[in-house]
Amino acid sequence: FTIHCAPGCGWMWVLGPGRSPASSRAAVLAQGDGSVPRPRSFPVSPRRKKKGDSILENPSIPNPFPELCCSPFASVLSASLLPKATSRKKQVIKVYSEDDTSRALEVPSDITARDVCQLLILKNHYVDDHSWTLFEQLTHTGLGRAIEDHELVMEVQSNWVMEEETKLYFRKNYAKYEFFKNPLSFFPDHMISFPSETNAALSHSGILQMFLSSSTYPEIHGYLHAKEQGKKSWKKLYFLLRRSGLYFSTKGTSKEPRHLQFFCEFSNSDMYMSLTGKKISGAPTNYGFCFKPNKSGGTRDLKQLCADDEQSRTCWMTAIRLLKYGMQLYQNYMQPYQGRSGCSPLNITPMRSISENSLVAMDFSGHRSRIIENPTEALSVAVEEGLAWRRRGCLRLNSHGSPIAMSNMAIHRSQSWFHHKISREEAQRLILQHGLVDGVFLVRDSQSNPKTFVLSLSHGLKIKHFQIVPLEDDGKLFYTLDDGHTRFTDLIQLVEFYQLNKGVLPCKLKHYCARIAL
Repeated sequence: FTIHCAPGCGWMWVLGPGRSPASSRAAVLAQGDGSVPRPRSFPVSPRRKKKGDSILENPSIPNPFPELCCSPFASVLSASLLPKATSRKKQVIKVYSEDDTSRALEVPSDITARDVCQLLILKNHYVDDHSWTLFEQLTHTGLGRAIEDHELVMEVQSNWVMEEETKLYFRKNYAKYEFFKNPLSFFPDHMISFPSETNAALSHSGILQMFLSSSTYPEIHGYLHAKEQGKKSWKKLYFLLRRSGLYFSTKGTSKEPRHLQFFCEFSNSDMYMSLTGKKISGAPTNYGFCFKPNKSGGTRDLKQLCADDEQSRTCWMTAIRLLKYGMQLYQNYMQPYQGRSGCSPLNITPMRSISENSLVAMDFSGHRSRIIENPTEALSVAVEEGLAWRRRGCLRLNSHGSPIAMSNMAIHRSQSWFHHKISREEAQRLILQHGLVDGVFLVRDSQSNPKTFVLSLSHGLKIKHFQIVPLEDDGKLFYTLDDGHTRFTDLIQLVEFYQLNKGVLPCKLKHYCARIAL
């Protein structure tokens, strides 16, 4: 018999002995009835292996990567190659910079504001000095706030209203945790009172300890302008900030419970700062802030307030942040320093390679070096050395003319701290966004005199402006801040000098306002 298996199925044809399928079909067709009998078929079941039988099997293919079978990374590799059913959902967010350039990022749905900042720092190769912040800005209403490092970005976006144009900005905020370093500037004595069980007056660091870890909280009180609901008028009232919320007194400065009326609570609302001052809200001063309920219907639900000065507004907003987030703020502040030893609570400053207090003036002109102890001599030597360094740089870089030609060039325009042709109000807005910390500065063109420049500097929660005047002496051009007593060949040398020396300024230049690009 001849056995032929049909390919792709479990059937085979059984024919007569010595016949092929073609010859058998021909013999059948030769029959007179013309009918074609259907061949018999039956399924072939696989043969079971009995005891004692030896069945030849295909040789197994050796594993080319045997180390992966027992490696602890095998599951990791296989999991990375296959799609994850339990992977975190990703969404796309758009982040803007100061020059309105934007960048789209695909991030997980549970990403925090600090993680977004870290991602942008890595992508743009910026220096991480722990001052980068994600900023939420409501364009139409002129409001903005710094998103806390622990807040989820997607939850912030879920509170946005369709009719509002809201953007996320990536910028620096040097005042984000400044109250941990310098609480004296944030909590003036006339705005703080303590519970009756507190016997002695606490220090400013003790005030922070009460906010963070105590069951009793200091009370913030003072006058604020409040906008009446549904009206354009503002009313000056006496407010008290307590753990349960913000209250105002209906009878002068009385703190009796029957005279206190509830104004706002913080758990279901966010606090914003007014960026436009009097322009949109018609506030009596430029120091406004407000509370916006989460998922509200728009500007009609805003509870707007206005302080008389920047120190008062800063105190109110800082105390509200501490009451709302408590120990979480301190953990955010401590996170960059977790791996460092010797960090005492509430007294932490970024580590530096060289302390400013250890810098001394040296004279290497003689056979033996000496320390210059006279401050006047040290100042003159520093100025002369700076002038000599600048002259050497001009001679090295200028191959087509004299050193004066190089010094007259606007080399300061390439510096990050220089802002070309911005107004006084725009300069104040930029410094305010970067935080009113002592030493935040920028240099800009003067609008009143086109030949001069202006140094805008933050000090004592105020923004001050100093005019940089050009002087010409013996055919050479200099720049000065102190009527020619200290002269500099260009603005770069002037800024570098006042970064190391206070001079006539109230403080040293520490942090510059820069327009970053994403």
